[in-house]
Amino acid sequence: MNIEARESTYHYGVMRRAIELIDDGGEDLTLEQLAARMDMSAAHFQRLFSAWVGVSPKRYQQYLRLGHAKALLRDRFTTLQASHAVGLSGSGRLHDLFLRWEAMSPGEYARKGDGLRIFWGWFDSPFGLALVMGTEKGICGLAFAAETGAEPAMADMRARWPQAEFTEDPAALRPLAEAAFAQKGETALHMIGAPLQIKVWEALLRIPSGHVSTYSELAQAIGSPRAVRAVGTAVGRNPVSWLIPCHRALRKSGALGGYHWGLPVKRAMLAYEAARDEDNPAQDARAAG
Repeated sequence: MNIEARESTYHYGVMRRAIELIDDGGEDLTLEQLAARMDMSAAHFQRLFSAWVGVSPKRYQQYLRLGHAKALLRDRFTTLQASHAVGLSGSGRLHDLFLRWEAMSPGEYARKGDGLRIFWGWFDSPFGLALVMGTEKGICGLAFAAETGAEPAMADMRARWPQAEFTEDPAALRPLAEAAFAQKGETALHMIGAPLQIKVWEALLRIPSGHVSTYSELAQAIGSPRAVRAVGTAVGRNPVSWLIPCHRALRKSGALGGYHWGLPVKRAMLAYEAARDEDNPAQDARAAG
């Protein structure tokens, strides 16, 4: 684990504590008060957040508030029917990540991973400890263990393809994982799911970074407007969180909905993207067009 990775995970831990404080009535805490509650100096706390997300703690507080989801729906809602074709660019407007993907055939999926060799390894990420799984074609699983714990995250992912052969080999996955978390370079996805799930995950890839859409909009985009519940289930079963951005799917009301790896992680991802995007309005306009 390199120093940068350790710092990234540490920053998420600090941010997670900040979420708890803000939710516990601390939305209007000053920088000094918030830092004191975190047992840090104001200067150190400011430095940590600025290094992690690029904005001040005060600005970040605004993104972590529960009402931020409603503001995103109002100001950054993406109509998927009019969204650009995903092509090979994935969701990387914010970043310099070139994302390419390949979906498993329905027949292969029905075999529950039989004959499939899946490599796995643990990595530090901007959102805490992450489990990365992949085949020779690319990343097929990405789980975040900060809220669930490492053992449940591993059991969850292995149960998705119970007949597969699992081999620990972080070295084989490191280039893909590092590109994914740095959002730079190139990484590949191997999407393993049922046909409807694949359609939903493809639609998620069309939501630009820093923007959101709704479960009903996703249902419209895949040509099944009445299948909102099934779409919600498919979003929750997304095996490649962050890269297939299920965190960008919200309820029509502006509520966050569920998140398989814990709502604090979902809120952190939305806040992280919004903060990183806020100073680039020209690219923002191109992504929404």
